[in-house]
Amino acid sequence: MATSKLTIVVPAYNEEEVLTSSVQKLLAVEDQIAAQTMLGQRADILIVDDGSKDHTWEIIENLHATNSRVRGLRFSRNFGHQSALIAGMSEAVKTADMIVTIDADLQDDPDKIVDMVDAYADGADIVYGVRNNRETDSWFKRTTAQGYYKTLKLLGVELVPNHADFRLMSKRAVETFLQYPERNIFIRGLIPKLGFKTAEVFYKRTPRMAGESKYPLKKMLAFAWDGITSLTIAPVRLILILGTLSCLLAVGMVIYAIVMKTLGLTVHGWSSLMVSLWFVGGVQMISLGVIGEYIGKLTTEVKHRPRYTVQTILD
Repeated sequence: MATSKLTIVVPAYNEEEVLTSSVQKLLAVEDQIAAQTMLGQRADILIVDDGSKDHTWEIIENLHATNSRVRGLRFSRNFGHQSALIAGMSEAVKTADMIVTIDADLQDDPDKIVDMVDAYADGADIVYGVRNNRETDSWFKRTTAQGYYKTLKLLGVELVPNHADFRLMSKRAVETFLQYPERNIFIRGLIPKLGFKTAEVFYKRTPRMAGESKYPLKKMLAFAWDGITSLTIAPVRLILILGTLSCLLAVGMVIYAIVMKTLGLTVHGWSSLMVSLWFVGGVQMISLGVIGEYIGKLTTEVKHRPRYTVQTILD
């Protein structure tokens, strides 16, 4: 442990209101770990500015100027939270032996990083930060979150419930993760696939100190859909099953129509015909939309465009 280096990666987008206090808190946590584990000064913080439109980058520059343990990486524009995490891990793994990722608002408990480092010292390559309650969430968010985890499990996706992107990973775990080249990436769904020894640290999530959430309902729904389509083809299989059932139903209706015609009991119904047409048409449109989503993701992958563009690095 004495030779291990810890880097805390902090993705930040328009976090000027909380960034300074958050960095001071993380530095204090690192000092605490250093005192307990003889880590010395082999610990730093890497803040990834995801194309912020406020004064986030200026604050990072000032923090770096006053403390060399604070480093910065700036995107040329907003590329998204997942890309910011990957960029931070890609840079940090060059020198760090263990990497912690945590959001800049510190709603995830930074004091639990101490327990994560202890779990790493005990041999865990991946330590998940897991919420042990969702009291701070609204009823709607709490219910939909639990439903989402259950849905993913039914679709065959291995996911750690109530875990977001607060975790510690060893150097070899990060290097293995970075070998996954896909652009449409859902990090919390890929980490369990690495197969390394894991541990869990439980904590209570707190409200934001200031500022606004970067994940309103629209982004949350889009993120959830990305998680499903990035990790499983179950929706396409469900379309196949639905199409097969529709065909079987159609065969049954043909037999029924023939029998009714033979018995002279045919009933002419415009309403039932139109309902059937609208239903089948709706199913077809939904099916095309789902398939189109996968084709769109494939198109993005085969172009091999970079995940992000780094404008500036403060090292």
